[in-house]
Amino acid sequence: MKLSVTYQETYSRSELLLRTIFGALYIVLPHVFLLVFMGLWGTILSLIAFISILFTGRYPESMFEFQVQLLRWQLRVNARIQNLSDGYPSFGLNGTDEFTSFEVEYPERISRGATLLRTFFGIFYVILPHAFILYFRIIWGTILQIYAWFSVLFTAEFPKSAHVFLVGTLRWQYRVNLYMANMTDVYPPFSGDENA
Repeated sequence: MKLSVTYQETYSRSELLLRTIFGALYIVLPHVFLLVFMGLWGTILSLIAFISILFTGRYPESMFEFQVQLLRWQLRVNARIQNLSDGYPSFGLNGTDEFTSFEVEYPERISRGATLLRTFFGIFYVILPHAFILYFRIIWGTILQIYAWFSVLFTAEFPKSAHVFLVGTLRWQYRVNLYMANMTDVYPPFSGDENA
């Protein structure tokens, strides 16, 4: 999996203020409204894919691509809400974005045993340990977002180290989601590094 959010040399102060004051109305509300319905369809497809994996050992490719496109859309919205990039996130599964990138290689085979293991015991060996660490990362990330907000407001620059940390947290969360959604058999590393 490759997830990146481009670091901009300068950020727009006016867009920052616009997102802060009206972002819930013009970004969150319309996107989340559509993403809820797309997410419900994605959940249904995940259940069908689960059954397919148990019988064939493969994740249906068209369903896999739908899930990847849905995650791309969510990434576009998250990058704006967290002020990691400027611009308005495009709508739809085929939307494009110059600042965000998310690629997942389609696996030819998915282990039936690992799928069952994730289903019955994933909460213990994946969700709990990762969620415990991510909880503290998200708290620190919130502090960094506040710091970065003021930095962009006064200097038009997003602190590079804060950007790296916040994108790393997103990357970590996406790796866990991919693993738990049976889209990969690679256990998610306890890291947000791009090359982990």
